[in-house]
Amino acid sequence: MTAFERTDAAWLLDLRDPGPKGALAQRELRELIVRALHRGLARRPEASALIEDLAQESMLRILAKLHSFREESRFSTWAIAIALRVSFSALRRRHWRDVPLDALTAGSPVEAPGASGMSEPFEDSSATPEQAIARREILTLLQRCVAETLTERQRQVVLAELRGMPQEEIAAQLGSNRNAIYKLCHDARRSLQRALEQAGYSAETVRWAFE
Repeated sequence: MTAFERTDAAWLLDLRDPGPKGALAQRELRELIVRALHRGLARRPEASALIEDLAQESMLRILAKLHSFREESRFSTWAIAIALRVSFSALRRRHWRDVPLDALTAGSPVEAPGASGMSEPFEDSSATPEQAIARREILTLLQRCVAETLTERQRQVVLAELRGMPQEEIAAQLGSNRNAIYKLCHDARRSLQRALEQAGYSAETVRWAFE
């Protein structure tokens, strides 16, 4: 039986087999995953040399999640979807490992993802003159609050996250863990929210300004 002939039930049964049948099913699934990754990552040239490693990482995740397969799609479709998610996440982590945290947190205190000024995504919008004024005031206030209100560690985390660095990589570069980074971000956001409210900008006003 080939990978294309296996039913969903056969995949689950064979992959759980501790003997030769399980080894064959895993080999065929891995080949299926490798082909899918070559197609799915064709526009990511940096991925071509990593396909085998990505396939192995994907296999481990798929085998660990066999119990969660619900037959809402074909098993092969489900497995390929997991492999693509695993691979994109791994490529994203690999990219950010090459970006020092200091490079993201240097310079202007508040910028948006992509290392551009935070105001840039809003400058060419269809905002009314009143909204444009409110946006500039809010962004100026946020910049001052990031510089003056947050702790140094909170500033590092918030600015890195604004620029798109995943929390896992922030934690790795700071020698911390994701839960601690999440709490730092949560506390920092609350501090910024309080500063906005004290300056007269309610949550509703902020939403109106950036809608």
